[in-house]
Amino acid sequence: MRILVLGGTVFLGRAIARQALAAGHDVTCAARGTSGDPVDGARFVTVDRSQPGGLGNVEGTFDAVVDVARTPSHVRHMVAELAGRVGHCTFVSSCSVYADAATPGQTAATAPLLPPAPPEFDDPAAGAEEYGRCKVTCEQLVQEAFPDVFVNRAGLIVGPEDPTGRFDYWVARHARGGEILTPGDPGDRVQYVDVRDLADWTVRAAEEGLTGVFDGICAPMTRREFHAGFGGDGTLTWVPQDFLVAHDVRPWSGPRSLPLWLPLPEYAGFLTRDTTAALSAGLRPRPLPETAADTLAAFSDIRHMTGLTEEEEVALLREWHAR
Repeated sequence: MRILVLGGTVFLGRAIARQALAAGHDVTCAARGTSGDPVDGARFVTVDRSQPGGLGNVEGTFDAVVDVARTPSHVRHMVAELAGRVGHCTFVSSCSVYADAATPGQTAATAPLLPPAPPEFDDPAAGAEEYGRCKVTCEQLVQEAFPDVFVNRAGLIVGPEDPTGRFDYWVARHARGGEILTPGDPGDRVQYVDVRDLADWTVRAAEEGLTGVFDGICAPMTRREFHAGFGGDGTLTWVPQDFLVAHDVRPWSGPRSLPLWLPLPEYAGFLTRDTTAALSAGLRPRPLPETAADTLAAFSDIRHMTGLTEEEEVALLREWHAR
């Protein structure tokens, strides 16, 4: 197949291009070329999707296109220039499109969506809800333009080359060992998807002509199961949400945070989605220990701007034990 990857130089885009090449396909990556290097073996075309006609350097027809865009104007320009020139279309969306983050066990088929972004709004970096609304708009644009569309609403993507440091924080923390400050309750749920598994499913979806809307994420697991997957000889100290909030520990990501932790009950449904449909349609998650080991092996620098510093964690644990 001739596959066009819009992007293909960072994390998921690179993984998709790499997987498509490994499967024997002819791969073209189209991007600005400022965020990363293309995968060896892929044809690279420089484009500027912020402008109408910005895909002018992309010539010919393609059996499949994969787009991971988050900006509605970029997708508008894409569909205007590529409609009629590609067969199967995969749009990688996000579980952030859902309006209800509190109800566990929701499915892609029935969960309510956020309203689409208004036409004048084109900045998905403005905030979490704006990002979700922009992704809703992007979904609608590709669904209207292409007859064969696979909408993959990805969950938390982890694994080698992850630029966010969220999963990497826990990999590095377990590798260091000792007493590990762990958020919430052991029975709380969490979900993720290895970037390579998401890429594998994306390429096979193009090969098989898969269409429809799915949540691209593994089945939920407990936090106890999640932390057990990292191995190591560390000791988990479970610290409840109220203490963390009172001591200015931030959720999800960023400095002084505990990554992958989200406040309950308002986010009880965010990492507890029912992904039976995706697993039945071909998503094949690998074991967590494999993802953790490969992520650790790929570290070039395990220090990130996400998570607690060692000093912050020690101070919090001291206060927790002295309460």
